[in-house]
Amino acid sequence: MPREIGRKLIAQNKRARHDYFIEDTYEAGLVLTGTEVKSLRAGKANLTDGYATVDGGEAWLINAYIPEYSQGTWTNHAARRTRKLLLHRKEIGKIHQVLKERGLTLIPLSLYFKDGRAKVEIGIARGKKDYDKRQTLMEKQAGREMARAMSNAVRRRGGR
Repeated sequence: MPREIGRKLIAQNKRARHDYFIEDTYEAGLVLTGTEVKSLRAGKANLTDGYATVDGGEAWLINAYIPEYSQGTWTNHAARRTRKLLLHRKEIGKIHQVLKERGLTLIPLSLYFKDGRAKVEIGIARGKKDYDKRQTLMEKQAGREMARAMSNAVRRRGGR
């Protein structure tokens, strides 16, 4: 039985949802060294510049930043090394077929512990144009203003 139960978020790639349309998501395990796991348990990681690729029938996470463990010795890991993603062969095949399409990429969305094991959520994404980003921001702002107006109306009526 695992020591931890549930999901503990380590890092989230908020910029990915701003810069891309996420079409599909997958949960993948990570092949990590001991110092990487200890560094993640300390809650330090950054997925902003990371991306994933399928090469030779295997999935790889590239350029994700997991800092060196502060109490590590000569066995410490490289901060931006390439890490293998653990997915089922059918999932890798499906991802590989979809990535052959023009304009699609595979990006990490979040990094977390699930029942004591490090997992990464990866998404198949299509890049947004500048006008798409502006449209998304305008929709978000309109939703916030609408919610604010509704809460003000409820407050004025006395909470009924």
